[in-house]
Amino acid sequence: MIAAQTITVASYNMRKAIGTDRRRRPERVLHVLQEIDADVVALQEADKRIGGRGAAVPHELIDDHGLYKPVPFRVRHRRTLENFPGVKHAERLLNVNTRNLGWHGNALLVKKHVGVIDVAALDLPTLEPRGAVMAELLFGDRPVRIVGMHLDLSGLWRRRQMRAILEAIARRPQKMPTILMGDTNEWREAGGCLKELNGTYRVAPTGPSFHARRPVAALDRIIVGHELAIEAAGVHASSEARKASDHLPIWARIVL
Repeated sequence: MIAAQTITVASYNMRKAIGTDRRRRPERVLHVLQEIDADVVALQEADKRIGGRGAAVPHELIDDHGLYKPVPFRVRHRRTLENFPGVKHAERLLNVNTRNLGWHGNALLVKKHVGVIDVAALDLPTLEPRGAVMAELLFGDRPVRIVGMHLDLSGLWRRRQMRAILEAIARRPQKMPTILMGDTNEWREAGGCLKELNGTYRVAPTGPSFHARRPVAALDRIIVGHELAIEAAGVHASSEARKASDHLPIWARIVL
């Protein structure tokens, strides 16, 4: 009989590292992640939306911190200056950081012992650019699929985006337990885009995570396939987390 293994997962809308004090402090985001100490973290708003669209927490800072490695998705957003003819390398010449962390702001960080089997960057149906990231990871000898997402403000598009994510999962060649994490922008506890889950997933009881100063809405969610057991779940509400973003990070301990 194989012994059960427990991992901790977390999701954090880090608001491009801009805190409730309106200061951009990427090192503060890493301090909060160190407090949680999850095995894998899904980040939202991890890349800047203007200029070079580089990582809000620079790769070098993550490397120096040493706790996590970014999952590489090998995708690149079209840069702002590339819309103009003849300026293919202008952002490099202007010394603008264009190295993104994820895809449409979604990124995954994993601890050094976690293996990466395969990855995919997903385009989602929407009126504005949206995407999700998918990684098939190895915890010891156990594969787990993680999806990081940030869904639309519109309820109609949220439902379409959730369907698109579930369809992308169904098309994967290997079947494995799956966890979806991110900012769903869904205020209802069981309605809207969460209806698309059709009973095949459970929402971890993390609690309200928005707004960080006075959390009243559970916009951020960890959604777990029925093959997995949820041992515990919650919101990380340390004093630093209340300052680092307008969302509090959420976490869950999962039994594989």
